[in-house]
Amino acid sequence: MQPRETQDEQMRIAEAVRAACVQAAQQGYERAAADGLCDEGALEVALDAICSLDIDNLLRELRTQEQLGRNLDKGRE
Repeated sequence: MQPRETQDEQMRIAEAVRAACVQAAQQGYERAAADGLCDEGALEVALDAICSLDIDNLLRELRTQEQLGRNLDKGRE
């Protein structure tokens, strides 16, 4: 069994990836629909937006947020 903090970290990463996928899909679909694509075409654009997510960048952002949170916590001590 994994330590609790590892499980928490994995859950945080998974939730961030899910949120990024949903956001990318929504933005891709809305942009495609506004450009006049049919529902099927807009869905393809939404799926492509998910596949095009920069996972490395997302993980870097999460690490930066985590580090900022740690620094804030240290400042409160």
